[in-house]
Amino acid sequence: MKTIKIENALKLEKTIFIDVRTEKEYLDDHILNAYNMPLFDNDEYCEVGTIYKQEGKHEAIDKGFDFVSPKLKDMYKLAKELSSEYEHIVIYCARGGMRSGSVANLLSSIGIDMYKLEGGYKSYRNYVQNYLSNIMNKKQFIVLHGLTGVGKTELLIELEKNNIDVVDLEYMARNTGSVFGFITYDEKPPTQKTFDSRIFESLFFSKSDYLFIESESKRVGHSLVPSDIYEAIIRDGYHILIECDIKDRVKRLCKDYIYDRNEDNIQALRQCINTFRKRLGNKTVDEYLELLDNENYEELVEKFLVFYYDPLYMHSVNQYKYNDIMKFEDINDITEKLISFHKTAKEGVKQC
Repeated sequence: MKTIKIENALKLEKTIFIDVRTEKEYLDDHILNAYNMPLFDNDEYCEVGTIYKQEGKHEAIDKGFDFVSPKLKDMYKLAKELSSEYEHIVIYCARGGMRSGSVANLLSSIGIDMYKLEGGYKSYRNYVQNYLSNIMNKKQFIVLHGLTGVGKTELLIELEKNNIDVVDLEYMARNTGSVFGFITYDEKPPTQKTFDSRIFESLFFSKSDYLFIESESKRVGHSLVPSDIYEAIIRDGYHILIECDIKDRVKRLCKDYIYDRNEDNIQALRQCINTFRKRLGNKTVDEYLELLDNENYEELVEKFLVFYYDPLYMHSVNQYKYNDIMKFEDINDITEKLISFHKTAKEGVKQC
């Protein structure tokens, strides 16, 4: 059985990771796009662990064989199929111990070539944390700033389509970072570990040392931006202010939060608006709810921008010295300008 360290495994091309931990462990976080092939289901794993503590190692192994034996044929078929699609298979469990070792030994002995990951998921998690703590000594963010609705996320998506490296924290957190942030995503928010892994992946596999990112607060939805990544966002460096007419901002926000949504989203909007009673007062909130009920969506969004969000975020916008200020009128035009800025940054020329 061959073993491999995580830093070497991540550099292998055409590689699939097989995670033999339980579904619960896998959903908490996993390596890249690892395939979950659990040796035990959640209840089985708990039962084996209980037997290990109360009766001993050998009794736990005996029970483990009872659970695993009926699954071996399907596990072999899956591993064989994956080995025909990928050049390398790396198998791991929680700490690189008995679960991954037993599966790797068995499959290797019957002709499936694979590696066992040294230290298992724990080694990956440690690697991610160490990487995020140090990588911004080498890499640099080009930070997009602007008031709510100017199209920062839209620009990140367009830049990525043009093969420019980006870190889209809102997409990774499945939240746009506001009270209404969860509405635009159907998925459950990730765990903190998964959020960290998504940031790690975008940085680790980036082609450039200069990456676009949107200005964010420390918390994005349910997730916290790792301290060293957040410090790299707010430090002196490359900062671009995006400006946009308020009518375009309103239309963009209506499209994202209202027009392309169903009735459940409208009810979610209603609930969110109600949470502003302490901040805006009952009279204002009742007025906003009436606009929502009457489908006066653009008027509602504009009032939220003018009387709440713009004053709230203007302080953040004003605290930076910008290398450039760009007007978002045509997406192709502004994308070309951002790509040009990226090229200049890579060449080491600081724009003012």
